[in-house]
Amino acid sequence: MNWIFEPWPWYIGGPLIALVMLLLLLSEKKFGMSSNLRTICAALGAGKSTPFFDYNWKDQQWNLVVITGALVGGFIAANYMSNQAIVTLHPDVVSQLHGMGIQDAGKAYMPEKLFGDTSWTDGKVLSILALGGFLVGFGARYAGGCTSGHAISGLSNLQLPSAIAVVGFFVGGIIMNHFLIQFLL
Repeated sequence: MNWIFEPWPWYIGGPLIALVMLLLLLSEKKFGMSSNLRTICAALGAGKSTPFFDYNWKDQQWNLVVITGALVGGFIAANYMSNQAIVTLHPDVVSQLHGMGIQDAGKAYMPEKLFGDTSWTDGKVLSILALGGFLVGFGARYAGGCTSGHAISGLSNLQLPSAIAVVGFFVGGIIMNHFLIQFLL
């Protein structure tokens, strides 16, 4: 039963993702979390004020199953399949994080400064979350899809715009990780 708590190897996870993508391709559906969120917004009536959400969302009801599965699966994985082991970090990384004010780096599964209850009452954290949410939403709309849609669905369809978008996601992540995060923490 210990295998449940360990990360599954690539030769199990990869083919499972490929199988899901094959089923979606055969049923002429696209995968991406932004599509799922768009369906939720349309179902809740956002189409009354924004034309982007004004479409027959009932044709996309399967998106609601995907988002429900992601939420339920995340809950099950976090509460019943995770041993919450402390992640082993390189000492240099721990030192860098300490320099950024994350004192429990390497000692806690989820550092208190980033994931604690007090972070939800900190104006700086809330501002960063709001700005980040806006930028992610704008970027997903501008790029014609989110990271999961482009990286999984778009690349499996050999779409050049998805390849360009994925390169952009990685470049943005590298810039954020190596240059900008130190100013935010």
